[in-house]
Amino acid sequence: MPRAIILYEIDPSFGPNIIAEYYLKQEDKISPSILKEFSEKHDKKQILDITIHKENNRYFSKKINSESLERKNLYLSFILQEGEDLISLKSIFTNVEQRIINNFSNDKDQMNNILKDAINSILSLMEKLKEPKIIEETINERTKKMLDDGKLSEARELIDLGEKIPEKLAAEVKSADDLLNQELYRKAKKGFLKAAELAELIQELEIASFLENKGEQIGFFPDLIKEKVNLNKELDRIITNLEINQLEIYDNFIEPIERLMEISLTLEEHELVSNLIKLKNYTERASRIAKELHELDEKIRELLKKM
Repeated sequence: MPRAIILYEIDPSFGPNIIAEYYLKQEDKISPSILKEFSEKHDKKQILDITIHKENNRYFSKKINSESLERKNLYLSFILQEGEDLISLKSIFTNVEQRIINNFSNDKDQMNNILKDAINSILSLMEKLKEPKIIEETINERTKKMLDDGKLSEARELIDLGEKIPEKLAAEVKSADDLLNQELYRKAKKGFLKAAELAELIQELEIASFLENKGEQIGFFPDLIKEKVNLNKELDRIITNLEINQLEIYDNFIEPIERLMEISLTLEEHELVSNLIKLKNYTERASRIAKELHELDEKIRELLKKM
């Protein structure tokens, strides 16, 4: 479960502005510098899905598809718990996004409560996936209401499914998670999609949506790994140019390093992310120094011509 959830907008003239926020701990307050970085990447670079790793904290932000609200600049950010599964968080995004769109209001207190309810909903969903008995109890409550409403055949069908599906669902999710940990991404995707079908059978639509989204997220992993290989080749090419003393080439490092960081965060390669952060910091510093050297070189050449 995330430590915090923040709904904000990016004003073309004034930058990011928080609309609503909910924190499990007040010391987790999102900093203006993180929002500014999100804003620059979302607005200037047109990146829809961003993860930032800073001072042992991970921040995730994504654009909300809010055209139905006639607002095109809404974004949702999460601060992640330590060791949190980023893939699952991204998979939950669609459910939270829909909750916000359906209940959007200009009342800040109301929106804060909606974000609080969203975190509680995420917690409930995670507990259900860990413990089949919770799903069984939910099914029992649902069938009791059906019986009270006189929907006897529907209730009987759900009771029959409720006796076998929750255990099957838990087993299928565990199997898919194991395949994911083994980096068998295509098989893991099939497993999560199969689990989503089981959840839909017992009318656990929020769980079904989460598992379907998680399967689709994992389906992109093979392409991300190919992109990662190509980015490493690009970095090797840049290094070759550095060896022939083209110092200004440092600037070309930054964009592929940032993309490698995003991919490595998605793939949960935390040690690699830590090294990439250091590499990016050194590269940005080297780029600034190289530009300064270039400017000094031009001034020296101009003076030499006058001598």
